[in-house]
Amino acid sequence: MNEEIIEIEELEEDSEQLYEHFRFVADPGQTPVRVDKFMCEKLTHSSRNRIQKAAEEGFIHVNERPVKSNYKVRPGDVVTLMLDRPRHELSILPEDIPLEIVYEDDQLMVINKPAGMVVHPGAGNFTGTLVNAIAWHLRDLKSFDPNDPEVGLVHRIDKDTSGLLVAAKTSEAKSRLGLQFFNHETHRSYLALVWANMQEDEGRIEGNIARDPRDRLRMTVLPPGSDEGKPAVTHYRVVERFGYVTLVECRLETGRTHQIRAHMKSIGHPLFADERYGGTEILRGNRSSTYKAFIQNCFKLCPRQALHAQTLGFVHPSTHEQMDFTSELPADLAQLIEKWRHYMAGTTNDTFAE
Repeated sequence: MNEEIIEIEELEEDSEQLYEHFRFVADPGQTPVRVDKFMCEKLTHSSRNRIQKAAEEGFIHVNERPVKSNYKVRPGDVVTLMLDRPRHELSILPEDIPLEIVYEDDQLMVINKPAGMVVHPGAGNFTGTLVNAIAWHLRDLKSFDPNDPEVGLVHRIDKDTSGLLVAAKTSEAKSRLGLQFFNHETHRSYLALVWANMQEDEGRIEGNIARDPRDRLRMTVLPPGSDEGKPAVTHYRVVERFGYVTLVECRLETGRTHQIRAHMKSIGHPLFADERYGGTEILRGNRSSTYKAFIQNCFKLCPRQALHAQTLGFVHPSTHEQMDFTSELPADLAQLIEKWRHYMAGTTNDTFAE
């Protein structure tokens, strides 16, 4: 087989950061050897099969890029094991945190995450996360180890985004589900309230996404033809228009960090109330005190980006049945949309001429 360096699609939408756990530099006299064999010799506590699965998940890097198991290590190569949590956080402790479980069987569980809940422990958020809650829920399942990266969440959404997520109870389930995400075989759609009246009823946004060099907590969409960043595609469809804002359904073809938020910002339609991407400014509408007060009341009603992961579809890893789930809008978003409907009812079409 030809060795190949691969780009792994992010399964995490809140933060794509990986943390280095082990680092090895190949000796100057190193003869070419498969990276899984190389790592197996270094990590004597891990099986070769486990190392191969880590490579499939994008956790084995050579010279800062993820590689397949058949990559041949050469002299001077820097080989690292990267995981999705800091090394010093060695133990994910179960915490009795309520979970809204939409579906559950012996292989997986589908969870409806509320806005404001961090998905995975990280800097500043080592407790109270969705992962801690899952650990508590599965505390009596002896085969489930919340500290094992081969089980658990298959993908992620932002802290202040609500909606559906799938977690795997077994390594086989996570591997098969992860492959579906990687091959873009899952179905995911979001509801988003964005600033401005979208001209087209539907469209496609394509543009590589990378960290914004001016703000590392924000992503940016690069110009067409750029060879930097990671390819990203979002499809959108207008659901309802409110003159100065538009309710849209967004369907992900890829799953990059902040993809919808960055893509919508790039075409001039930041998400309503999305502080990081400029959505907390009054971007459309008149300057009357009444309108300004209305918008501020909207922000108080929904003090986070107006984004909800509404649908999730995938093939069950064991039964091979198509599984499709839908989540109702949470109260804050539902009330926000209803508030705009009432506002529209008291206006005329001329109001929105800009």
